[in-house]
Amino acid sequence: MKRLRFYATVPHPCPYLPERSAVDVVTDPGMPIDQGTLSDLFRMGFRRSGIFVYRPECPGCQSCIAVRIPVHDFRPNRAQRRCLARNAELTLESRPPHYSDELFRLYRAYLKHRHPGGGMDKPTPDSFREFLCTPGVETEFLLFRAGGRLLSVAVTDRLHDGLSANYTFFAPNAPERSLGTYAILSQVAEARRRGLDYVYLGYWIAESPKMRYKNRFRPLEFYADEYWQRCERPPAAD
Repeated sequence: MKRLRFYATVPHPCPYLPERSAVDVVTDPGMPIDQGTLSDLFRMGFRRSGIFVYRPECPGCQSCIAVRIPVHDFRPNRAQRRCLARNAELTLESRPPHYSDELFRLYRAYLKHRHPGGGMDKPTPDSFREFLCTPGVETEFLLFRAGGRLLSVAVTDRLHDGLSANYTFFAPNAPERSLGTYAILSQVAEARRRGLDYVYLGYWIAESPKMRYKNRFRPLEFYADEYWQRCERPPAAD
C-alpha cells in the first residue's frame, strides 16, 4: 500500500448513534488514492464517503463493525427471492459517475423522504457532484429502470477483490419493491459475474435500527481484531 498520511478528527456527533460522539481516522483527502490502495484500506475495515476514506476509532466504543458479503457463498433467503421476482423486469445500466437532472430529481426525492428536516433534504447540484462524483475513484452508477423510468441508483466503487456498495438512492413511492435490498442483491450478482469475491456493505451497528437490513444477508463476514471473520450473525457490540 502506498504511503499515506492519516489524521484523527475532533470529536463530533455520531451519525449512527445520536447520543454519542465519534472520532474517525481519515486519510489525507488531499492525497489521491488509487484503486489498489483503496482496496487495501477496505480490507482493513475502512469506508469511503465522498473524498474521505475513514474508519471509526471512537474511545470506549466499538459499535461500528465493517461487514462484507462473500458473494460465491451467498444464497438469497425467501424474502430476498421474492424481492428479485418483484423486480425481474427492471433493466440495469452501468454508467460513469455524472450529474443529470433526472438523477438529481430522484436523489432529491429520496433525501426529502428519508431525511426530512435534517439538513440533508435540501441538496444542490454541487452537493450531489461533491458527494457522488468523486474524482480519481473508480466508481460506477448502476441505474435501474422500469419501462424507461429511473427507479434506483447504486453508487458502486470497484475494488480489486470486490464491489463496495457506497450509496444507494431510489424512488420513495415504491416501497413494495424493496429497492434498497434489490440494489444489494444486484451488486452481489454483478460481483459474481465479474469473478470478484465480496460486496462491502460498510458498517453494521447492533444498536442502530437503520443498519439491521445488513444482517439479512448471509453468510456475512465482519472485521474485528484486525482480521475478517465469517459468522451467520455479527456479534453484538460491547
